[in-house]
Amino acid sequence: MAYKFPSEEWIAEFGKAINANEEYKRTAATWEGPVALIFNAEPAIGLDEDFCVWADLWHGECREIKKVTLEEAQKAPYVIRGSYANWKQVVQGRLGPVKGMMQGKLKLKGNLPTIMKYVKASDELVKCAAKVPSEFLDE
Repeated sequence: MAYKFPSEEWIAEFGKAINANEEYKRTAATWEGPVALIFNAEPAIGLDEDFCVWADLWHGECREIKKVTLEEAQKAPYVIRGSYANWKQVVQGRLGPVKGMMQGKLKLKGNLPTIMKYVKASDELVKCAAKVPSEFLDE
């Protein structure tokens, strides 16, 4: 079964994939704090408003992952925002999130040097996302 990307069902599966990934547990063992992901609205493909995800990541575990409002998402210590097309590339494993930030394809609110220390953990998160069977809005 494929899950509409993004959707509450998709992010629930993403959370399960994170918690099943032993390499993520190892590479994110010292990470502390939530990360918000914001998918910019794109009405032309059916994403009528920003879709915001709150991932409570703590020492290699995803303690909670849920859809939140834009206002809630912006309160996270780390907020990563981008277009649907760029997030789709991340989920498909064609764009690393850190590389996307460095190229300006994804915008970060938070401490970039801290994020840079967790490039391997970020790569593992991308692998987790790629494991979720996805149905993309623009296909």
